[in-house]
Amino acid sequence: MIIEAIFKINPSAKVVVRGTDINTCEIEWHNGTTPISKADIEAKMVELQAEYDAKQYQRDRVYPSIQEQLDMQYWDSVNGTTTWKDAVAKVKADNPKPE
Repeated sequence: MIIEAIFKINPSAKVVVRGTDINTCEIEWHNGTTPISKADIEAKMVELQAEYDAKQYQRDRVYPSIQEQLDMQYWDSVNGTTTWKDAVAKVKADNPKPE
C-alpha cells in the first residue's frame, strides 16, 4: 500500500520501494522526484485504508450471474413477476450501504 499512497500524492513519481512496512522500508526517489515524507505517506495510507474499508459492502455483494439475471428478467416479463428485482433487492438488503 506504500506505493499506492505515493502515487495518490504524486501520480508521476519515479520511485522504488523495498519493503512493506512504512517504518522499515527503503524508498528510492528517481529522476528528480521530490521526496515525500514517511509521515505524509503514512497519513495517505490511513486515508486509503479508510476508503477501502468504507466500501466493504460493495465487495460483499454477490449478485446472481448475468445469465441468471437475464433468465429471471425474461421470465419476469413473461409471467409478470418480480423475481429479478427481488433477487437484487435481497443482495442489497443483506449488504447495506453504510450511511
